[in-house]
Amino acid sequence: MKKYLGIAGILIVFSILTGCNKNVEYSSIDEMIESTAIKVADVSASELKAKLDEGEMMLLIDVREHSEHIYGFIPGAVNICRGVLEFRIGNEEFWDSQFLYLPEKNEEIIVYCKKGKRGVLAANSLKMLGYTNVKNLKGGWKEWEMNYPLLHEKSLEEASHGAVEEEGGC
Repeated sequence: MKKYLGIAGILIVFSILTGCNKNVEYSSIDEMIESTAIKVADVSASELKAKLDEGEMMLLIDVREHSEHIYGFIPGAVNICRGVLEFRIGNEEFWDSQFLYLPEKNEEIIVYCKKGKRGVLAANSLKMLGYTNVKNLKGGWKEWEMNYPLLHEKSLEEASHGAVEEEGGC
């Protein structure tokens, strides 16, 4: 009987310590990103370049705003801004409009943003939606641009628009 009471006591203490409430509150966005980053695999700019050089199959998603994307992006990247990623990733009409197939849940997906913070959140969201092979480009577009300044594309839209302010500095 004492054995069962001891086990019950341990379970009660464990429940109190871990809490039934799964909602986590953060004191800042940096704290949230730091906590989320441990759940997300990173890929470096040099690793991504090697993958591209080898012709490896992957889906590369630029989660920056469209106004950021048009001035430069990694070759082959699809622009899905962070705010609509969860809605577009599984939308077959969107992928048809990109002339691509709907991504498989186990397909390698690499996301990037300007510096890596939105990429962490985007990668985690994709993992929560069941995508199992998602990585974030560590350091984002800025890291890519610094290491490979001549390896990028620009949108044809850039020439047709005036100067656009950069958005979403992370």
